Amino acid sequence: MSAPIAIKADKRDALGTRANRRLRNTGLVPAVVYGHHKDVLPLQINKKEIAAHIRHGTHLFNLSIAGTSESVLIKDVQYDAFGNEVLHVDFTRVNLNERVTVNVSIELKGDPKGEKEGGVLQQILNELEIDCVVTEIPDVITIDVSHLGKDEQLHVSDVKLGGTIKILNDADLVICKVEEIAEEISDADEATAEPEVIGAKKDDEAAAEPAK
Repeated sequence: MSAPIAIKADKRDALGTRANRRLRNTGLVPAVVYGHHKDVLPLQINKKEIAAHIRHGTHLFNLSIAGTSESVLIKDVQYDAFGNEVLHVDFTRVNLNERVTVNVSIELKGDPKGEKEGGVLQQILNELEIDCVVTEIPDVITIDVSHLGKDEQLHVSDVKLGGTIKILNDADLVICKVEEIAEEISDADEATAEPEVIGAKKDDEAAAEPAK
């Protein structure tokens, strides 16, 4: 079960790009709350606090706004060009008993036995799309891969989640695999291998002969 994380938010009066830039310079980040047939509410929240929760995989929050409380779910996060700094957060209002669709990150756990056989673990899918009751959203989906041998794959159909959670991805999608990586000759190695110039030996021998 995922209990809402309580954080404080304040109403945001100044809108627009310049106002948002000034807001971020003070350690805050602009946000909005919408949904459930209510008006869109512009907010400002602590940048470090919300960024830490996002990194942890938190989805569900209880926003404290001017003495009122809103149960909300992160709907979208905007980052800077480098993908490091949170620039804007969209929240949607939720009822704690309703079902929602969210994407949850995948975390692979364990050392595949196939690595001892010369294989290398490769993660193909980084998150799963799930449908579940709001309070059952996991922060992360942990998958044990220690049983995977060389040339073996783990598919979406192999993942079993409890509670009301339903996985919406195609069951045949590969999440990860263990396979041997063939060694390839690099361009640098090819460049160092100079081809023999036909006729070079004859030219050298002709240069060594005395002139008649």
